[in-house]
Amino acid sequence: MDAVLSAVTADDSTLVLLTVEEAAYRLRIGRTYCYRLISTGQLESVPVGRLRRVPADAVIEFAANLRRAHRPAA
Repeated sequence: MDAVLSAVTADDSTLVLLTVEEAAYRLRIGRTYCYRLISTGQLESVPVGRLRRVPADAVIEFAANLRRAHRPAA
């Protein structure tokens, strides 16, 4: 996928399912690390035929979980 097109589609808030590359772009992490998060179950993904897609809300949920995990104890 063209880098410019990839950046545009990764930022498209109307997308429901993202490619792993788009999810990685939104999280500002590498593709390989994104696959590792998926394989460990930290980032939700779903199969679509032979493809792997990340629900857009799973990216938000992952970031929220990180924030909760790193919040200082009260």
